[in-house]
Parts: sequence; structure tokens; C-alpha cells
Amino acid sequence: MSEHAPTVVTDIRDQPLSVDEALAAVAHPRAGAVTLFVGTVREHDEGREGVTELDYSAHPDALAHLTLIAEEVAAGQQIHGVYAVHRVGELAVGDLAVVCAVSAEHRAEAFEGGRRLIEELKAQVPIWKRQEYAEGGHTWVGL
Repeated sequence: MSEHAPTVVTDIRDQPLSVDEALAAVAHPRAGAVTLFVGTVREHDEGREGVTELDYSAHPDALAHLTLIAEEVAAGQQIHGVYAVHRVGELAVGDLAVVCAVSAEHRAEAFEGGRRLIEELKAQVPIWKRQEYAEGGHTWVGL
């Protein structure tokens, strides 16, 4: 078995996200499993209905935090690729807000890496969302 460095792709962008891009980025001939997480904008949050749009903002250091997390996941056993891209700017209900993918030799490692990636991203990467509501008003989440 030859040694290789896993592929790591991270970004924070104001353009639509792509599941196909994520899958292509983590493709590897030794990978027998790929986990994919897609976070979408929903029409409710924290028990309140009527979310009409979100506006995501990121701290200037957010990408550095995201890259560090992805590199830590990539250092796991039998991991071949890690992809984590988050959207910023105005998003509508149904839009993709975050796409994460992890490829690995086997499903257990892919599932473990994928779960760790999204959970650490949500816990540590300084990205906030301002939610607009149909009846008026807004809330900030993640501040």
C-alpha cells in the first residue's frame, strides 16, 4: 500500500455549492466509502416558523479554522479525502448552506470522519446567520 497525503479542500464562498464538486474532490481509487453531509436552509428554526431567508457572515479567520479541522479529520486512519465548503451571503429556503464529504477505505472511517467534520465545523468555525421571518423581524444564530 503506497503512502499518500489525503486531499483536503476547504472554502467559504458566496456562490452556490455543489455536491458533484464535493464528490469529485474526495474521489480516490482506494476509497470504498464516501459520506456526504448537505446542510440546507429550512423554513423554521428554534421552534419558530416562517424563515424566509438567511444571511451568513464569516469571521476573517473562519477559513483558517475550517482548514485546520479538515486537516485533523484527514489525519485519521484510512482517510483519502476531506471536503468542507460553507456558503456566505444571502440564501433562500432550500439553498445549500454547507457541503461536507469524507472518503475512506471503509464505511466506519468515512462515517466517523464525516460526523466529526460537520460537528467540529458547527462548533468551532466562526460563521453566523441572520434569519429573516415572514411576519417581520430577524434573529442572529451563532453569535
